[in-house]
Amino acid sequence: MSGSNEPADLARQMREKAQQLAEAAKHASDPHERERLERKSRTIRDRSEQQSAMEAGDIYPEK
Repeated sequence: MSGSNEPADLARQMREKAQQLAEAAKHASDPHERERLERKSRTIRDRSEQQSAMEAGDIYPEK
């Protein structure tokens, strides 16, 4: 039984990773590293929101 929660689990994991990166960015002393971490966090958060919306049927992936 392949879990029907796989997309939801993926989205949750992505949100957790984005949060970890955001926290790391807050503590980064190097401005370039802080910006890199913030940008990566935003990208992952955006992807997790897209994943959640696809799971909910709000949007469909482009073909």
